[in-house]
Amino acid sequence: MKGAKGSTFVRLTAAGLLLLAAVVVSAAQTLAPFRPPAVPLVTHDPYFSVWSMGDRLADDRTKHWTGAPHGMVGMARIDGRAYRLMGQSRNPLPEPMPQTALEVTPTRTVYRFEAAGVALALTFMSPLLPADLEVLSRPVTYLTWEARATDGRAHQVSLYFDCTAELAVNTTDERVTWTRAKVGDLNVLSVGTQQQPVLEKSGDDLRIDWGHLYLAVPPGSGAWEVIGWNQALRRDFIEEGALPDTDDLQMPRAAKDQMLALAVVLDLGPVGAQAVSRHLLLAYDDLFSVEYFNRRLRPYWRRNGAEAADLLKAAERDYLSLKDRCEKFDAELSGDLRAAGGEEYARLAALAFRQAVAAHKLVADWDGTPLFFSKENFSNGSIDTVDVTYPSSPFFLLFNPQLLKAQLRPVLDYAGSARWKFPFAPHDLGTYPLANGQTYGGGERTEENQMPVEESGNLILLVAALAKAEGDAKFAERYWPVLSKWAAYLREKGLDPENQLSTDDFAGHLAHNTNLSLKAILALGAYAKMAEALGKKAEAIDYRREAQSMAERWVRMADEGDHYRLAFDKPGTWSQKYNLVWDRLLGLNLFPPTVARKEIAFYKTKLNKYGLPLDNREAYTKLDWIVWTATLAESGDDFKTFVAPVYHFANESPSRVPLTDWFGTVDGKQVGFQARSVVGGVYVKLLADPALWKKWSARAGH
Repeated sequence: MKGAKGSTFVRLTAAGLLLLAAVVVSAAQTLAPFRPPAVPLVTHDPYFSVWSMGDRLADDRTKHWTGAPHGMVGMARIDGRAYRLMGQSRNPLPEPMPQTALEVTPTRTVYRFEAAGVALALTFMSPLLPADLEVLSRPVTYLTWEARATDGRAHQVSLYFDCTAELAVNTTDERVTWTRAKVGDLNVLSVGTQQQPVLEKSGDDLRIDWGHLYLAVPPGSGAWEVIGWNQALRRDFIEEGALPDTDDLQMPRAAKDQMLALAVVLDLGPVGAQAVSRHLLLAYDDLFSVEYFNRRLRPYWRRNGAEAADLLKAAERDYLSLKDRCEKFDAELSGDLRAAGGEEYARLAALAFRQAVAAHKLVADWDGTPLFFSKENFSNGSIDTVDVTYPSSPFFLLFNPQLLKAQLRPVLDYAGSARWKFPFAPHDLGTYPLANGQTYGGGERTEENQMPVEESGNLILLVAALAKAEGDAKFAERYWPVLSKWAAYLREKGLDPENQLSTDDFAGHLAHNTNLSLKAILALGAYAKMAEALGKKAEAIDYRREAQSMAERWVRMADEGDHYRLAFDKPGTWSQKYNLVWDRLLGLNLFPPTVARKEIAFYKTKLNKYGLPLDNREAYTKLDWIVWTATLAESGDDFKTFVAPVYHFANESPSRVPLTDWFGTVDGKQVGFQARSVVGGVYVKLLADPALWKKWSARAGH
């Protein structure tokens, strides 16, 4: 009887678990569809980056992340009637085909449409697989259409796609030239500027005006291609279902004069219940990507002498395998994100994924060493900014620590050179795409408007995190002299920082900043840990003792009863202590758990509709820091409490831009910044799970 009761209990428990699982799945499925503020379409680097800013793909022109039009138009003809799938135009286009769904996964964006007995899916796949630098560095997005009949009948279906010369110019008054070529089995159309001013401009609100845009059409796709005036090409397809039989030869001319487009029509023939699929490749070869201390560096995919033709051949060769890899990657990662933080967190992180990568450029140094340069998008345009690398670092620590190393190496080499004369760390390497020395604040001239505690603490923490991810401190050993200099600086200046800027420099200078102090203390603890790993035992003991002493003093100095202050000398204030997350991630254990518990309990009383303010001074916040703060919570429910308003901000914000990290918690409006890599910081939650961190980072190899 005892055994029988036991087996009955097991059966009931299993049934209960199945029911619970069904409820969880049902809850995820019934969550209202996600409406991103901007949807990633083509996402590779700060120049090759095209987005849809509308609720539907046909609601507006497609745009560069800066908001400048980067026109792409897509249409379908079903039984002789044309529908618009994507984009807008000054001249009339057919009515939109009803859009039935949108799905944004880490590497893909899938739109679904249905009309006239045909269901159509359009997928944009940018295979930014972080563990595979060769694939990650390829500036190629795949557009895949899949059509099937839904009414039991066969329908004649053809597809139209064009992309304009806007994708290859900074401003449309620049003159362009174009050509077509045969690359293996691919038919290839291309366009670029006549002048080709390679790496001649630097700044924030800029688009590329050198190199070439390519539209590649695989064989056997029932396609014909043409280069011409976009309005004429679109009109011919709408009215006749065809394209002209002659390319436009009036070149060079300004891109805006009879706007040039690369266009293709794909004839699917009769489409029945069996799905019919076609794909195209959209690519950009910039020839040279970054100037690094007056040396022009090639994109990483070109490091062994590859040319544009090699890029396109390799991309087409790998299409099916990459499609399979991306689908599996997206499914596994989305599952881990849901398990870690819930469905809303998973959707937010998926939206952040391609943006986090595409705000960088992966290049090869003279010896092939990968270097990964960020652009501080719509902030000030700086290149390789340390306090941009810092918030984005969880993404790269999780998926491929080599990419974090590739960001750190240039700035650490600069800091160790004779050019950098200060006892603290630099802020940046210049203005994108010219990494020729710091341009922010006082540059190389003066300490004015520098971030001494901020950047010194950032770099020590990041090198320590890299050591943890890689399982050794060899990288730290190479740069030990500069790390030691900064540790000594933080020991003297870090506990009670002077009046200076932090990473939240938009809030202005602040003395006695408790969150900045946290960073300095944790950095000293991290330095001690690295010293121990390198066999420097006396130094490790000394700095560990100092960090512990500073942590104990911090708790007393910052205490405000039920929380901790914004500044040591400002009673009645508060701020997010997001820097504290490293105490857990690096296993430093410098602060008692009660510090985080007290802060989390207090923060729950300060939540607004769209999130937790950064501090008591303003109602705005930072998206990355909220998720870091939420990761301090010990319960999953508390984590979701802080993330849910951020998801609702992304879902409801009237600011239609690629995910901004600086927004109002009351009105949900963008305050500043957009398309920045710092959104990679939302992956910090997965770093807090040692098993997940190990699983994902191990795939990249070290």
